Amino acid sequence: MKKTLLAVCLSMVAIAPVPTLAQDIKVNPDMMNPDAGLSTTLEGVTFEQIPQVNNTQQTDARQQLKDFVAQVKSASGEFAQKTSGGKGKSRAAQTGTFSFERPGKFNWSVVKPYAQSVISDGETVYQYDPDLRQVTERPVSKAVGASPAAILFGSGTLDDSFKLSALPDKQGMVWMRATPKVADAGLAHVDIGFANNLPAELIILDSFGQTTSIKLRNFKSNVNIPASAYQFKAPEGVDTVKM
Repeated sequence: MKKTLLAVCLSMVAIAPVPTLAQDIKVNPDMMNPDAGLSTTLEGVTFEQIPQVNNTQQTDARQQLKDFVAQVKSASGEFAQKTSGGKGKSRAAQTGTFSFERPGKFNWSVVKPYAQSVISDGETVYQYDPDLRQVTERPVSKAVGASPAAILFGSGTLDDSFKLSALPDKQGMVWMRATPKVADAGLAHVDIGFANNLPAELIILDSFGQTTSIKLRNFKSNVNIPASAYQFKAPEGVDTVKM
């Protein structure tokens, strides 16, 4: 369950277009080489060393969320995430790549320190763990409707599932909190930091008292992504669990 909560952390809603266009987040030039695309990695950079972003927009987080949904129909990028606190041990930071295409298609793949993928084709969400040789399948309606996945890349109406509230600006970003309207067994709330109309960081508090920080970088907005990125076929010999 904890792996699922960490991995399926991204998806969202269609909101009417607004005139402000999303701008790609700029950080350390060596980590944001525009020609590198998905080949750019965070290898060799600790979680704490990832450069901060700098929001230059005058709008608040809720407006930037609307702008992001209205203007960015597909994207690819990289993430780093780290979990600490609670009764469990702190884990090593994880790095990987993500991509999405509205409505409801996404690929969230952990690369290091172990491989794991969560893929949605818009109808079914597949969580594949090569180490366990297991894939879990669940309908999109049961996987992202009231989870962190509904916040960034999914389909539906955010206000239907979450109570949204503003938070103070910090670390060069504008912030908001999304709290499930219906009690969720795994999620207490998620804080989202925006910079230049793009989500740059998520801080998730789960019901176990653990905090997971996720930093999104190397954002490439409205790019063409192969349809195969959102297709999944279980390798031979892998157990399939349908939820």
